[in-house]
Parts: sequence; structure tokens; C-alpha cells
Amino acid sequence: MRYALVYGLLSGTVIIAVILAGMTLAPNSPIFSSVWFGYLVMFVAMTFIFVGVRRYRDLEKGGVIRFLPALGMGLAIALVAVAAYVLIWEIYLAATHYAFIDKYFRGSDPEIVALREWYSNPLNRAWATAQELAPVGLIMALFSAALLRNPRLLPAKRPAQ
Repeated sequence: MRYALVYGLLSGTVIIAVILAGMTLAPNSPIFSSVWFGYLVMFVAMTFIFVGVRRYRDLEKGGVIRFLPALGMGLAIALVAVAAYVLIWEIYLAATHYAFIDKYFRGSDPEIVALREWYSNPLNRAWATAQELAPVGLIMALFSAALLRNPRLLPAKRPAQ
């Protein structure tokens, strides 16, 4: 599980650091508030799944891994990344006195009021936050397992004799 913790924490931390930096340093920038930018950051940071599964294959499995163990490791890394993402987002919200909720859910429309109330519940918010990243993690875990089951793809480097 060391690989899941290391690579999952790296992935989750990179994602939230870039997104929070954008929200803090350039709050009115259309780039940082773009959904596409957010998912691009998530995709790039979730490449740590591929790196983690490859390192696990090469160092722990002798350069060979089957699909299901590779998928399991990829999903474990993704789970840690999602948990880190949710936890850091909750810490950010608490540190800013939930200003994001006030900014994002403006208006008196009944649907907005209901959505704001729903999002104000920490369990609902954690679920919604996890749903942002989990599909990206699942796709990257499947992709990594499918590719890395082939031991000829990026084989482990053997020390010179």
C-alpha cells in the first residue's frame, strides 16, 4: 500500500494545489475557472497512477504484472488521490469560512437555494467533490492496467553487469 499512499498523495496534492493556486492568485481568470482546465489538471496529475503502477510492476513484481493486480493498484492510488482531494478541499473551505459556497451559489431562485443547502452538508459536499475526480481516476487505472500488463512496454532497466 506504500505505492498507493505515495502516488495517490502526490496526485491529489498536485490537483488541489494547482486549482487552489488558480482560485487564489487569479480568481477572475477565465482559464482557472474553466471546467476544461480543471479536468486537464486532474488528467495530468492522475498520470501518477501510471507511474505508480509501473514502479510497483518493476520493483515489486519483477517487471511482470497481470491486469487485475495492476487495476487494483491503480484503483488504490486513485482512491487515495480522491481522499486527499476531498480532504484538502474541505480544509480550504473551512479556512476561507466557506466563501466559495457564498460566491458559487448566489441568488434567491428556489433551485439555487436548495442546491446551496444541499452543498452545505459536509457529506453531500464530500460526495460531490469525490465525483469530480473519481471518473478520471477510474479511466487512468483502467488505461494503466491495460498497458502495463505488457512487460515489453517500458521495461524495467536492468543494472549493467
